[in-house]
Amino acid sequence: MKNCLVIMVFVLLSLGAGFSKGAEPHDVIETFEHGFINWTQGLLVSKGVGAPPAQPSGSHENDQVMTLNVSRIHALKNMLSVMLHTRLRANISVGDIAAESEIMMAQIESLAKGAKVVRQEYLSDGTVEITLQLNMFGGFSQLVLPGEIKQIEPIKTVSGAKPSAFGNGADPIPESGTKIFSGLVVDARGTKVLPAMAPAIMDENGKEVYGEAFVSREFAVQKGMSKYVRDIKAAQTDSSVAHNPLTVKGLRSDAIVPSGIFISNADASKIRSASEHLSFLKKCRVIIVMD
Repeated sequence: MKNCLVIMVFVLLSLGAGFSKGAEPHDVIETFEHGFINWTQGLLVSKGVGAPPAQPSGSHENDQVMTLNVSRIHALKNMLSVMLHTRLRANISVGDIAAESEIMMAQIESLAKGAKVVRQEYLSDGTVEITLQLNMFGGFSQLVLPGEIKQIEPIKTVSGAKPSAFGNGADPIPESGTKIFSGLVVDARGTKVLPAMAPAIMDENGKEVYGEAFVSREFAVQKGMSKYVRDIKAAQTDSSVAHNPLTVKGLRSDAIVPSGIFISNADASKIRSASEHLSFLKKCRVIIVMD
């Protein structure tokens, strides 16, 4: 029995240590009453608390199992709430689109049940606190991302260009002419932009430079349309934008489209200057830096 208790404590400490190492200081985290979204790592997290039964059964083990079940039920309920509050685009949340489809709501509820227990803490008063974690990418993204995001066929190499070693030869680099970038970093600090699963980047005239029509669904589902961070230097050296990203300054967000960012026409022209740039846009090699 003593050995079992030692093993249980070790497991709980391991889970707690793993969970505490998950978030980094510069991660973009949106908090709710019983959970949060880590937009940098693409994680949905919820917590649930269960108190011991008001009338003990006389069996400590049975009471503990009941308390554990209650905490898990609360954690699952809160995970569903976090999922539904996740911002999809503009002023639209996952809950907004799920409210229009009973089938989608049922699918979201099913996904919530698959959330992973990353922490299970037994407190001195008998209360149990469970922390659940669900990856935003994969099944959740596939389910909720707009249908307008289609699979894009490989972009053909332009005449006179040669494939590079970068991106397994998929990203052509012209022998001369326009400078080719490997990704995009948008410095949106000060714009009050809100993170979303399907953000938009526009020029000063409101014409999209990056958005749903530019990405391939495969990459949007696997890694998200954009990564959000709080450190500009970390963004510029992040492997997701590869070796030579273009950094542009976000001018403002929009009250109607809070997840959209406006950039200068000059910066927009740099992105549009070469067909090869469609390759990094298609692969969602975009990072947005927030306050």
